[in-house]
Amino acid sequence: MPEPPPAPSPVPVMGARFQAEPAALYRELRREHGEVVPVLLDGDVPAWLVLGYRELHQVTSDPVLFSRDSALWNQWPDIPADWPLLPVISREQPSILGSTGERHRQRAALVGEALEAVDPLELRGQAERFADELIDAVCGVGAADLVAQYAALLPVRVLAYLFGFREERGPGLVAAFNDILDGRDRAMVAEAYLSSVMARLVAERRQQPGDDVVSRLLANADTHGFTVEEVTHDVMVMLTVGHQPTADWIGNSLHLMLTDERFAASLFGGRSSVAEAMNEVLWEDAPIQNAAGRWLTRDTHLGGRALHAGDLLLLGLQGANSDPRVRTDGSALTGGNNAHFSFGHGEHRCPFPAQEIAEVIARTGIEVVLDRLPDLDLAVPAQTLTRRSSPWLRGLVELPVRFSPAPAIGGR
Repeated sequence: MPEPPPAPSPVPVMGARFQAEPAALYRELRREHGEVVPVLLDGDVPAWLVLGYRELHQVTSDPVLFSRDSALWNQWPDIPADWPLLPVISREQPSILGSTGERHRQRAALVGEALEAVDPLELRGQAERFADELIDAVCGVGAADLVAQYAALLPVRVLAYLFGFREERGPGLVAAFNDILDGRDRAMVAEAYLSSVMARLVAERRQQPGDDVVSRLLANADTHGFTVEEVTHDVMVMLTVGHQPTADWIGNSLHLMLTDERFAASLFGGRSSVAEAMNEVLWEDAPIQNAAGRWLTRDTHLGGRALHAGDLLLLGLQGANSDPRVRTDGSALTGGNNAHFSFGHGEHRCPFPAQEIAEVIARTGIEVVLDRLPDLDLAVPAQTLTRRSSPWLRGLVELPVRFSPAPAIGGR
C-alpha cells in the first residue's frame, strides 16, 4: 500500500508574497492546506493562520476557547528575549488587547465612552485643517508622494490633537509605529520610545486635564479602578491601531481610484464612489491583513486540524474576506455590505466609535485630495508600486502622483 504524500511544509509568514501578491497566495494556501494553515513566524516559531470566514467567525466568537491571554502560549520557553515580534506578541499584554472576561468588557466600555465623546464636527474640521496644511506643502510643485507626504502623516496628526499631544510629536510617533508594525530590528527601540512618550502625556493630563481623549480616560479610570499604567498602555494601543491602518486605508483607496476606471469619475468631483472605493478596500485590500492573535485554552479541532492547548492562532482577516465559500460569485462587495472582518469581530473587535473616527479621517483625507488636486494622476506605472514589508499591515511604500500646480490656501 503506497504511503500517503508528506504534509505540506509550514509557510513563513514573513515571506515576500504576503506583501506582493496576497490574494494569489491565499488561494494557493487554501488549495494546499485548507482553511487553517500551519505557518512559521520569525525564528521558525510555529503558529496557525486562520483563513476561513466561518472558522474565523468561530474563533472570534468564542473568547473562552480562543483566548486573548498570551500567557497561555506553549512556545514561550523557546522565545528569545530579543525576538523582533515581542512588541506585537508579548508574554504580558497589559493593554485592552490582552484583557479578558468582564475586565475586558469594562475596559472596552471606558475606551468607547472616551472616543464617543469626540465631537464629529470638530473631528471633521480638524481633519480638513491638517489635510489642507499637508496639501499646501505640495500643491505648488505639481508632484507629490501621497503616502509619505500625506497619508502617512494625516491620521496621527488628527489623533494626536484629539488625544492631547503637542503637534510636533507627530513625525516621531509615525516612525515608531511603523517600526513596531513592520516587526524588524528597530521594533524594540520603537516600543520603548512610544512607552516613554505615552507615559509623559498621561502624566501631563493627570496634572492638567483637558477636553481630550486621554483626560476622559483618566477620569473614568479613577472611578472604575483602572490604573494609570493600564490607561497608558491603552493610549498606545488606540494610537497604534488608529493611525497606521487609517493611513493605509487612505493610501489603498486613493490607489484604487487612480488605477481602476470604475472610480475615474471621483477624480473629477464625484463623491458617491469615494465611500464605495473605501468599502471595497476593506474587502479586497484590507489595511490590517493579519492579526495576532488567539491562544487555545484546550485541545480542539478547527477547519479539519487538530490543535493543541497553548497554540497560537493568527487571524487571517483578508483571507477570510476573500473566502470563496462566502464570495461565491467573486464580486467586489461594495455599497452597504459591511460583513467583512477588517474591523475584527466579537468582543475584541474595533470599538464602533473608533471605527467612526477612522472613517471620518480617511474619507475627509481622500475628499480634500480630490477637491484640491482635481486632475490627479499616477506618476509611475501601477505595477512598479511596492508594499510595506509587514505580514500584519498592507500599505503602499509610496504613491507618486502628478497634477497641475495649484496655490496654497493656508487652511480653511
